[in-house]
Amino acid sequence: MKIWVDADACPAVIKEIIFRAAERTKTITTLVANHSMRVPATQYVSLLQVSKGFDIADNEIVKRIQKGDVVITADIPLAAEVVEQGVLAINPRGEEYTIHNIKSILNMRDFMDTMRSSGVEMSGGPAKLSSADKQAFGNALDRILTKARS
Repeated sequence: MKIWVDADACPAVIKEIIFRAAERTKTITTLVANHSMRVPATQYVSLLQVSKGFDIADNEIVKRIQKGDVVITADIPLAAEVVEQGVLAINPRGEEYTIHNIKSILNMRDFMDTMRSSGVEMSGGPAKLSSADKQAFGNALDRILTKARS
């Protein structure tokens, strides 16, 4: 089992939680991004830098995952693709994407995208990560790592 992180848009505080979990559980973790970023000096965490371009990092993750891996992403289409392949997925707020919920989450995302592109005013984006979100992510990651190992 490996952890794959869609790292370009992953908040730094979430990456820190991932780094600690990787070290604690001795789980190989790869951040996939189209720009350089800091990763801790540990044998369990590495950076895979890909070229810039639409969905390049996502495609690289999809190409490399294996059943039993864990993907951390806020990208719903990427989550849908990995869940279809039997891979566990979680977003930075601790919500697990599953075969049971991904279609409705993807439909809502597509609906909102259609509303925005048709000119409907949408207020703001996602709220800033709260302490509760960070704790929910940490708890969900621990739960998923435990589930993936069993």
